Amino acid sequence: MQREKFSSRLGFVLISAGCAIGLGNVWRFPYITGKYGGAAFVLIYLLFLALLALPVMVMEFSVGRASQKSCAASFKALEPKGSHWHWVGYAGVAGNYLLMMFYTVIGGWMLLYFFKVLTGGFKGMNAEEIGEAFAHMQTSEVGSMAFFMLLVILMGFGICSLGLKNGVERITKVMMACLLGIMAVLAVRSFFLDGAKEGLSFYLKPDFGAIAEQGIGTVVYAAMGQAFFTLSVGMGSMAIFGSYIGRERSLTGESIRITVLDTAVALMAGLIIFPACFTYGVSPGEGPGLVFVAMPNVFNAMPGGQIWGALFFLFLFFAALSTVVAVFENIVSFGMDAKGWSRKKSVLINLALITVLSLPCLLGFNLLSGIQPLGEGSTVMDLEDFLVSNNILPLGALCYLLFCTTKYGWGWENFIAEADAGEGMKFPKWLKPYLKYVLPFLILIIFIMGYWDKFVK
Repeated sequence: MQREKFSSRLGFVLISAGCAIGLGNVWRFPYITGKYGGAAFVLIYLLFLALLALPVMVMEFSVGRASQKSCAASFKALEPKGSHWHWVGYAGVAGNYLLMMFYTVIGGWMLLYFFKVLTGGFKGMNAEEIGEAFAHMQTSEVGSMAFFMLLVILMGFGICSLGLKNGVERITKVMMACLLGIMAVLAVRSFFLDGAKEGLSFYLKPDFGAIAEQGIGTVVYAAMGQAFFTLSVGMGSMAIFGSYIGRERSLTGESIRITVLDTAVALMAGLIIFPACFTYGVSPGEGPGLVFVAMPNVFNAMPGGQIWGALFFLFLFFAALSTVVAVFENIVSFGMDAKGWSRKKSVLINLALITVLSLPCLLGFNLLSGIQPLGEGSTVMDLEDFLVSNNILPLGALCYLLFCTTKYGWGWENFIAEADAGEGMKFPKWLKPYLKYVLPFLILIIFIMGYWDKFVK
């Protein structure tokens, strides 16, 4: 069976960017930036984005395009005879499933909050009451959460069932256009808030004294982690899109375009959130509750806040759904490549599977709240997030690096030949020593520090 291809280069860029653009950009990036000092943190983050994540993205695309396979089958197609690199592919597939086991739940929250804000569900509440409403949703509104989670799953697989060109590519283009359009409207609105000047100064004017207060080591590690995880490299979620493109364009330039678009969305999220925080007295370092607790409080105080708040959560939902569709496509393709299923069969089987697998996360806040796998106060979602973010992503990226730079894997020459095929920017060959020796060490630091922060600190 001939492999499907994107109908345009724009489709490849937007869908790959859509996979990278997710809650890491529009939820985690603003509160991490607020916590670690604003503009100075952003500069360090951008540096590590280029040094850490971008090279691994080029490698994922190269492995996908050379093999013409999804994550699980790509290593098997390229590995030296007698080696066992294909086990990395299976770990990547496991990572895709694990990610969707909690990402679909959070996507459901975004959609539920869109309707709650649109219908005035938080009107008249103070900050404490909004916090209590979020906790009540998690513990008591099981039916509502399940409904919206299932809606996200059905939407994601429904798009994938239409095929690569007619479903994933066509609808993602529209969704990304809506996402960028809504963000632009919200950013312009934020510029006219009373605290815009203060918020933008915090966000765009570097204050390295703020880094000293937090500790340079802590801030650098946080920037490394955010830069690495924002592009979702390491579990083959990018390799699948490499398998859908031709060899007309080199992969370095395309990866840079995707990274720039991904970063622009993260930076625009800050332009929306920080002026609002400074206008309405919300701490920019509020933490994970910034979106679900602090921002509804902001919109309550804002003239026309019901509409602006609904648009805000709609934009968050589009960001989440773009990632869901991209990862679902990887999961569907795994069934087609590894099992020989038709697209329809793979969609139906995985729809049922993801629905069942997402339930422990959903119920982890209520019926299964007694299960605290990472210690007191932790949930099933915390465990699933930890397995993906602190294990599969960094170790998977390390494997891609070694596979593409050493003679025991696919090898440097094969990687360069694939990455540089076609017109456009070529991969800098002088980076080989850095990629072979330095970057693996940096990724190991991220991996070890993840465990240190979770279990020792």
